[in-house]
Amino acid sequence: MKIISVVTTAAIGLLTTACGGEGSGSNDAGAKPAPVETVLPQRLTKPPTLPEEELKPSPDGNATFGENLAYELRRKTLDMARAAGKVTATCPKGLEPKGGTKVTCTTAYDGLKVEWDVTVGDKPGWSDNMVEFEAVPRQGILTRDGVARLLYGNGGDSMDYALCNDIPDAVLVPLNAKSKYSCEVVFKGKDPVGAATAVRATDAGPRVY
Repeated sequence: MKIISVVTTAAIGLLTTACGGEGSGSNDAGAKPAPVETVLPQRLTKPPTLPEEELKPSPDGNATFGENLAYELRRKTLDMARAAGKVTATCPKGLEPKGGTKVTCTTAYDGLKVEWDVTVGDKPGWSDNMVEFEAVPRQGILTRDGVARLLYGNGGDSMDYALCNDIPDAVLVPLNAKSKYSCEVVFKGKDPVGAATAVRATDAGPRVY
C-alpha cells in the first residue's frame, strides 16, 4: 500500500507542475518529481558472522538437572537474539526431571529479563541421560545486529543496504507479533521508497514480514 501511495503522490505532483507550467510559461513542465524521502532514518551495516563456538560456562558432569536446563535456556536466548551478548539463566532449585513438571525459568540478555514457561518431558527410550523439555518465552528479544543478520542473509549479493526505524541494540518486544520496528531493504541500483515491513521476534530469531 505504501508503494502505491508514493507512486500516486508523485503522479499528482507531476500533473500539478505541468498544469502550472502551461499557464505561466514555465519550462519546468517536463521536470522529474522530487525524490521520495524515506521515513526510516537508521541505516544498518552488515554485522560479522556469529562464531560457532561453545557457550560458556557450561555445566560440569555433576551439574543438576536445573543447571543443565538453565544452560539450554541460555542457548535458546542467544538463538532468539541472534547477536553476541551476556546471557544468564535461573531455574527453581531442586527441580527434578519428572515428566509433566511445569516451572518458570528466567533468562537475562544484557539485562533484559525473559520468563520461560517450561514443561519437562519424559526420558526418550534410547537414553536414560537425556530429558526432553518444552520452553516457551513470554516475551521476545529483538536486537539490531540480529535484524541486520537476517536482512543481509536474505538479501544476498543483490542487496545494497537496509533502513530501519531506530532499533535499539537490544529490546523486549511481543513474541511472534508485529513490533513497532520496521525495515526496508534497498537493492543495488535502487533508491528507498519508504515501503517498510514489520519486524517480529520469534524464539528462533528475528523475522521480517
